[in-house]
Amino acid sequence: MADMGMEHEGMAGMDSNAMPGMDHSAMPGMDHSAMPGMDHSAMPGMDHSAMPGMDHSAMPGMDHSAMPGMETTDRAPIVINSDGVVPADLRRNPNVDHVAVQPRNRLAEAGTGLDGNGRRVLTYADLRALKPDGNQSPPSREIEFHLTGNMERFVWGFNGKKFSESEPVRLKLGERVRFVFINNTMMEHPIHLHGFFTALENGQGENLPLKHTVNVKPNERLSYIFTADTPGYWAFHCHLLFHMDTGMFRTVIVA
Repeated sequence: MADMGMEHEGMAGMDSNAMPGMDHSAMPGMDHSAMPGMDHSAMPGMDHSAMPGMDHSAMPGMDHSAMPGMETTDRAPIVINSDGVVPADLRRNPNVDHVAVQPRNRLAEAGTGLDGNGRRVLTYADLRALKPDGNQSPPSREIEFHLTGNMERFVWGFNGKKFSESEPVRLKLGERVRFVFINNTMMEHPIHLHGFFTALENGQGENLPLKHTVNVKPNERLSYIFTADTPGYWAFHCHLLFHMDTGMFRTVIVA
């Protein structure tokens, strides 16, 4: 179920329409008109004007100006999809047969058949560089890539688009960038960016491991940071070559 992202659409047992026991029209005990105790007008305790504890002006703990993590200057960079794809639109895309509902961090998982078998298996969460990378500056922006595909059509791509439908990813020379990956497919994708070593964000502080290929599990969300310090046209693709050949390929231009 982790690979499926707990996709309820594929779980008949979770289909409310197939569960008469959950039919609210058949549950008189849930008839709100018969439940005066749920009449909000009769519940002064729910009157926000009578609840000073809910008065935002009286709650400094909720004052965003008092929350350094929420200050504009400290926020993470705005996520910019490289070709204007709206994630919610992926469900209507013929090149996408599945969208992960709850993508999550799976860096500490070894993979199917390897976890919980009594052996210790090295995972991405265990990797740690022997010394910090020379560049510790934060990224100036993020670019989000949804790994997508349609198994029946055998079409693969980034953000619901094949290579033939996509524009290049353009980076400025010297720019510090974070690439974010969300795998919406039921297959693993080793993503390779030519020309650069990337710092996988696995919680190792300043000692993030440097990699040139990062494997993204189904329903996983992960990210890496790199500096676009080498000009040119660079291939960016899934290293399963039959995925690359059928669309999971982009060009990164650094200039």
